[in-house]
Amino acid sequence: MDKNKLEELKEEKNLKSKEIAFSLGIAESTYSEWERNKIPIPTRRLIQLSNFYEVNIDYILGIVNERKHINKNENIDLIIIGNRLKEIRKKLNLSLRDLGNKLNCSFSSLASYERGKNLIQSDILINLSKISNCSIDWILNRSQIKKLF
Repeated sequence: MDKNKLEELKEEKNLKSKEIAFSLGIAESTYSEWERNKIPIPTRRLIQLSNFYEVNIDYILGIVNERKHINKNENIDLIIIGNRLKEIRKKLNLSLRDLGNKLNCSFSSLASYERGKNLIQSDILINLSKISNCSIDWILNRSQIKKLF
C-alpha cells in the first residue's frame, strides 16, 4: 500500500507520530489512525495539520498531488466559509435539500454551515470539494485559488 501524505510529510520532517500527536494535543493512536486512513480527520484537525506542515489541505488528503505552501492561519471564519458554501450550492443550482441528498447530509445541517453557525464536517467538506471541483483550502478561506484542476 502506498504511503499517504501524512506519512510522507512526517518522514520529510524526520518526526515520529508521538511528537506530532503531542504537538497537536491528541493521542498518538489517533494520529496513527489518520495516517492509515482508519478514521476521518475532523475539519479543525485538518486545519491544524495544514498549519503544522505548512501545506495545503487538498495535498494532505491526497485530492491533489501539487503541494502548496500555506502560511499558518489559526483563524476560522465561519461566515466566510458559509458564504463560500452557499456560493458553491448556487453555482451547482441546487437547493439545500438537493445538495444535502448528494452529500448524505441533512438540509438543516447545511443551512447551519451556510449561516456560519457550525464548521462543516470533514467528510461532507471532502465530498463537496469533489462534486464542485473547489479546493478545500479555498472553501476554508486558506487559499484564494478556487478550483482544484
